[in-house]
Amino acid sequence: MAPRVLVSDKLSETAVQIFRDRGVEVDFQPDIGKDKEKLLSIIDQYDGLAIRSATKATSKLIDAATNLKVIGRAGIGVDNVDIQAASRRGIIVMNTPFGNSITTAEHAIAMMFAVARQIPAADVSTQAGKWEKSKFMGVEITGKTLGVIGCGNIGSVAAMRGIGLKMNVIAFDPFLSVERAEELGVEKVELDDLLKRADFITLHVPLTDKTRNIINAETIAKMKDGVRIINCARGGLVSEADLAAAITSGKVAGAAFDVFEEEPATNSPLFGLPNVVCTPHLGASTSEAQENVALQVAEQMSDYLLKGAVTNAINMPSISAEEAPRLKPFVKLAEVLGAFVGQVTESAISEVEILYDGSTASMNTNALTSAALAGLIRPQVADVNMVSAPIMVKERGIILSEAKRDKSGVFDGYIKLTVKTPKQTRTIAGTCFSDGKPRFIQIKGINLDAEVGANMVYTTNADAPGIIGLLGTVFGEAGVNIANFSLGRNHPGGDAIALLYVDAPVGEDVLDLVRGHAEIQSAKPLVFAVE
Repeated sequence: MAPRVLVSDKLSETAVQIFRDRGVEVDFQPDIGKDKEKLLSIIDQYDGLAIRSATKATSKLIDAATNLKVIGRAGIGVDNVDIQAASRRGIIVMNTPFGNSITTAEHAIAMMFAVARQIPAADVSTQAGKWEKSKFMGVEITGKTLGVIGCGNIGSVAAMRGIGLKMNVIAFDPFLSVERAEELGVEKVELDDLLKRADFITLHVPLTDKTRNIINAETIAKMKDGVRIINCARGGLVSEADLAAAITSGKVAGAAFDVFEEEPATNSPLFGLPNVVCTPHLGASTSEAQENVALQVAEQMSDYLLKGAVTNAINMPSISAEEAPRLKPFVKLAEVLGAFVGQVTESAISEVEILYDGSTASMNTNALTSAALAGLIRPQVADVNMVSAPIMVKERGIILSEAKRDKSGVFDGYIKLTVKTPKQTRTIAGTCFSDGKPRFIQIKGINLDAEVGANMVYTTNADAPGIIGLLGTVFGEAGVNIANFSLGRNHPGGDAIALLYVDAPVGEDVLDLVRGHAEIQSAKPLVFAVE
């Protein structure tokens, strides 16, 4: 059955057609995002939800979306999506961070020109029949210092445009490497240095607890007299009241804002002030950008629903369409390893260690780790997947660590999972052969080769004669057919294990018969989701 996607905001017909051409059933209702109750009543019918900014994917909507697998935001901002609620429900949230980078950066540069030359006010004056040439004295931008706060996708484009305009560009971004700064041709500086030196300051950072009101009375006091501030990123990055006071006092010569603390912005402390240019969140509002992000979100959502490829996800490691086929069997392997330990571990887990050996070390280990964690906690929390598992593990205070190393054994690559509890430490390792099927290769440090089946039984015992016969007899008398039988031991007379792949679930009455024999230390049923 084809996956179903609801488009609840205005996307282009070309974008909608992409879904159809890819084999996704699409329901195009571009105004339903404004009708909260109607949207709430039908959302459980869809696998995907494609939105812009009108639809609010609240926790209430997400709770009602019992079949939803992905939310795609055509645009960079996801303020209208409750990401925490989506993650808890295992719903991937995607955006399109590159589709409007150029458009938004160009708008910031246009706003910089507008505030430098007081173009909007001069236009109004001139069209009113006045000729106030001396009133609108501007400043050149050539040779001035442009301070870029945030040098990511959009900020880097703005920086390059500034360099093209013969400006001296300095940038503050904790994640900007020295190499990347040199590549862009900008000088990487600390925030205080930027504030002291910049003639123009443009912001290009997301709104977080750390960036909220990053421009306020205290930081404005550190700036040059006559500085001009441009914000085309997010409302709330600048304290509008503090900036208004600085403009009124003359400390700040002008400001250009496309975003506001409250939107729609019908009343702001900045309104009506001299040399303040305001636009109604037009950063991404070009026909090219609107089309680009719509096409991009349709492609991304289709790739995920049809191929399992994850691109530009906010709450999930990315998996490209190219790597998805190669990664898929190892994702299943990681999940199976986690599921094994999760089913045999009865006490609270305190630590999880994952080792990627050989070829697995070069894979997308973020995705593999998410799959292992999902398998690990699913026995306790049934409704969990690769999206929600890392959050649940973190909430439970479980310490997670990963390690990678070059090939160290006979296998081209394998994954080893170690789980610690206050009572014991459990380890299991596995790999995938050329058939793409997961196999257990080591349990408790004991080597074996075991095919993974939907129903299995795991036993531990002291290495002694007769165990194979014992298990075969008990299972045979109970009518349980053994499809595969794998054994291992650490040394003669030491610890031994057995994994039995059976055709159907084994009842507790049969397992109690196994446990009743002195040679058997434990016997546990295992269930795995295998194709």
